[in-house]
Amino acid sequence: MSNLDQSPVTDLRGIGTQMRDKLARLGIATVQDILFHLPLRYMDRTRISPIGSLQPNTEAVVEGEIRGCDIVMGRRRSLICKVQDKTGLITLRFFHFAAAQRHTMRVGATMRCYGEVRRGSAGLELYHPEYQILDGKQPEPLAQHLTPVYPAADGITQNRLRSITEQSLALLNADNLSELLPQTQANQAQQDSLIDALRFLHRPPANAPVAQLATGEHPAQQRLAFEELLAHHLSMQRLRQTIRQQGAPALAQDEALTAQFLKVLPFALTAAQQRVSAEVAADISQPVPMLRLLQGDVGSGKTVVAALAALQAIGSGYQAAIMAPTEILAEQHRQNFEAWFAPLNIRVGWLSGKIKGKARDYQLKAIADGSAALVVGTHALFQDQVEFHNLGLTIIDEQHRFGVHQRLALKEKGRHDKLTTHQLIMTATPIPRTLAMSAYADLDVSVIDELPPGRTPVNTVAIDDQRRLEVIARIRDACQQGQQAYWVCTLIEESETLEAQAAEVSAEELALMLPELEIGLVHGRMKPALKASVMSDFKAGKLNLLVATTVIEVGVDVPNASLMVIENPERLGLAQLHQLRGRVGRGSVASHCVLLYATPLSRQAKERITIMRQTNDGFIIAEKDLELRGPGEVLGTRQTGDVDLRIADLQRDAHLLDAVKIRAQDIIAHHPELVAPLIRRWLGERESYGQV
Repeated sequence: MSNLDQSPVTDLRGIGTQMRDKLARLGIATVQDILFHLPLRYMDRTRISPIGSLQPNTEAVVEGEIRGCDIVMGRRRSLICKVQDKTGLITLRFFHFAAAQRHTMRVGATMRCYGEVRRGSAGLELYHPEYQILDGKQPEPLAQHLTPVYPAADGITQNRLRSITEQSLALLNADNLSELLPQTQANQAQQDSLIDALRFLHRPPANAPVAQLATGEHPAQQRLAFEELLAHHLSMQRLRQTIRQQGAPALAQDEALTAQFLKVLPFALTAAQQRVSAEVAADISQPVPMLRLLQGDVGSGKTVVAALAALQAIGSGYQAAIMAPTEILAEQHRQNFEAWFAPLNIRVGWLSGKIKGKARDYQLKAIADGSAALVVGTHALFQDQVEFHNLGLTIIDEQHRFGVHQRLALKEKGRHDKLTTHQLIMTATPIPRTLAMSAYADLDVSVIDELPPGRTPVNTVAIDDQRRLEVIARIRDACQQGQQAYWVCTLIEESETLEAQAAEVSAEELALMLPELEIGLVHGRMKPALKASVMSDFKAGKLNLLVATTVIEVGVDVPNASLMVIENPERLGLAQLHQLRGRVGRGSVASHCVLLYATPLSRQAKERITIMRQTNDGFIIAEKDLELRGPGEVLGTRQTGDVDLRIADLQRDAHLLDAVKIRAQDIIAHHPELVAPLIRRWLGERESYGQV
C-alpha cells in the first residue's frame, strides 16, 4: 500500500461514497487522517467489577443474576431491572425500550452489562447500559485493551469508527507513515516513535494510566502534540522566510527630523517607548521587510512609536500608511498625526468610506503623486483605485480586527521594484505568550510595558443591577464636578439593530432621570458622520454622558472621562471588558469602572468579573481570557483563522513551545527536506491561516 497520507479512506473495506462523505465532515479523507483522529476518552471493559465496589460517576462492567424486571410508571415510564452478584445489588434503568426487552430479562438469567454508575432514587443505578443475556451462552471475551470513544458525526457509530481504525492500524508500518522528527542525542531517550504513540493511543493496554490519558498528558499524546505544534511553527517560519526573501527599502533615520518631532511633542517618551522605537528603527533600516508586532496596553503610547517609524520612512523619501479598523479610531489617528506633523510640513492624507466625490479624488491624487507622505485611513486604503507613489511602511492598528486578505492587500500596495513594505502591526489587546509563540510565530514582538506618567489605575467595582439608581446618582455627582462618563450597553444577540435599540432605550431612560446633563448616543447603526460628530462633541466637553454600544471599545481618547458604567458585563469577554475600561483613566483624575451585572451570574461570568476587579494588567487578563475562552475565541476565528489544533492544546501544552521553537530552528538549519512533509501532515491545505 502507498503512503497512508495518499491512501483515500475508500481503500478500506466497507467504505463507499456515502461513508466517505460522512467521514469528510470529521475532516477525514485519508487513512492517515483516521490514525490522527484520536479518542476523546476511554472506557474500561477489560474486567468485571464487583457490584459492591462500584462508585458513582464511574463506568464499569458488572455481571450478575436478574432478580426482578418491571415497567414502572413514574414521571417517565421506565423499564427497571435488578441485578445481583455476591457483593451487592444494582438497578438498571431504561427510558427507551421495546416490550420484547422485558421478556428477555427473565428472573434467574445471568446478565453482563456496561454503563455509567449514577446515584438514583433506589441507590446506585446504570442508565441505558449496554448488556448481554448470557444464560448458558458463552460470554463474549472481555476487551484486552481500553475501549476508545472517538469524536463522531451523524451516521457514524462508535463501533464503525473502531472497526475503521482497526483496519488502519493493521496497515500501519514504518514504510507507509514516515517518522519526521529527526533523532538527536538530546531527545533520543525520551522520544516515543510516532507509530508506537498512535498504536498506544488507539488501543491502550488494560493497565494504561486512564487519569493521565484523560488530561492529555500521557507521553504518547505529548509526542503527537509536540509534532503538531512544530508543524504550525514551521508553517509560520516558512511564511516569514517567504516574505523576508522579497526584500524591502532600507529606510535610514533622519536624525534632524526625529529631533524636531520630539521637540514638538507635548510630553517626553517613556523608557519603554524609547526601547521599542529603537527596535523598530533598527528593523526598518535593513533591506529585509520588518515583521513586528507591537503590543502595549491601553494608553501606553503605541501611536508615538508608529509616528517615529513613519518619520523614518518619510525622511528616506517613502510614504507610510496607517490603517485602523473603525472610522472613530482612524479619525483620532488623523487628528494626532496632523497635530504632530503639521509643524514639520508633512502632509497627512486621509481616506475612509465616508469621503466621496471630489474630496476623494483629491486624496487619491495626493496619495498617487506622493504629496501625501503619511496616509491615514480605514479599510478604504486597500481598495483597487488607491495607488501609492512609493509606500515603504504599513502600520496596522488593532490587527486582529482585519481579515488576512485585507492585510495582504495593503502590503501588495507597496510592492514595487521587487521590494515589499515593512510592516508594523499594533495591538492594545495583549496577546498571551502562548499565542504569541504559536499564532504570531512569524513576527518579532515588542512590548511597551510601562504607562506614561500621570496615568491613574482605574478602580473597578461590581454592582448588582438592583442598585441601578445609586449608579445613576454617582454619574450625576461626577458630571456636576466637571467630569464626563460613559454608559455602555451590551446585548447577547450579535445584532447591531437590537444593540442599537437597547442603547437608544437606555439613553432615553437616562435623559429622563438626569435632565440636567447633556447626553449623547453612539451605536453601530448610525451614519459615520453623525457618529463622528457626537464623539467630537463628547471629546470637546459639550456632552456630559455618552451612551454607547461596544463601538467605543477601541481607541477613543477623552482624558476628562473618569467614570464608565458597563451594563451586563457578564455578556462580554475579559479582553473586551479590559478594552472598554481603558477608555477611562486617561487623565490625572481618579477613575472608576462600574460593572453593572444582572443576577444570577454563571460561574464563568463571576470569574471574569472577579479578575477585572483584581487587576488592571492587560497581560494577566489576556492569559486568563485565553484560559476561559480558548485560542479560537481570543484570536477572533472569524477573522484570523483559528490556530486549528487537532491534538495539541495551547494551555495544556504551553510548556512544549520553547522546545518546539528550538527543534524548528534545528530542522530548518539541518533537515530542510522535512519542513514541507511536516506542514502537509498536520495542516494540509490550511497553511495560509496565519498570513499577515
